[in-house]
Amino acid sequence: MLGSGLAFALAGCTSGEPEQGSPMLAGTGAPVIVPGAPGEPGRTAKPGERVGRSESRPSAADVLFAQRMIPHHRQALEMAGLAPSRAGDPGVLRLCERIAAGQLPEIGVMSSWLRALGREAPAGHPEHTSGDGYGMASVEEMNRLRSARGAAFDALLLRLMTRHHEGAVRMAGEELSGGTDQTIRKMAQDVASGQGVEIGRMRKLMR
Repeated sequence: MLGSGLAFALAGCTSGEPEQGSPMLAGTGAPVIVPGAPGEPGRTAKPGERVGRSESRPSAADVLFAQRMIPHHRQALEMAGLAPSRAGDPGVLRLCERIAAGQLPEIGVMSSWLRALGREAPAGHPEHTSGDGYGMASVEEMNRLRSARGAAFDALLLRLMTRHHEGAVRMAGEELSGGTDQTIRKMAQDVASGQGVEIGRMRKLMR
């Protein structure tokens, strides 16, 4: 699905548009807006000014976000993958399906981004204690989740996944405060908004 969206976006470009990465010459058509730094307003380019994509290198915060969020997402996928054979509430099953559909493509984007920088994407996910600050489930919690069925599974899954999502939102906030790469900042914005919505859904299911 991610690939089809990208293909659609590329198909929308006409032959008369500059390629991505190519400089544009201000004053030859419509006003060209130069984006400002994160949190700052843009400006209109001066006539004759060549404007291209930002050449600023990704910050350490961008790399750290991707390296942390990939294994974080993988654990969420592992938890969600238990639902088809264990969940008792259809709402919990649907929630887990949405989590899988949203987070799997995000892992692909972040992994490709890291490889483009010459870095390997983290493999698997490390075992964490529940006190890691980002909501990762501990080995003991994951074992309890694997053993639970029906209403007991639903309750534990919702509690663990809510905490997990809250940790992801916290991580996204750190990226938005210190990151500079627009791809990763957009990913952080999507994580913060999307998982914030899912937190609300999970709290309703817990009632």
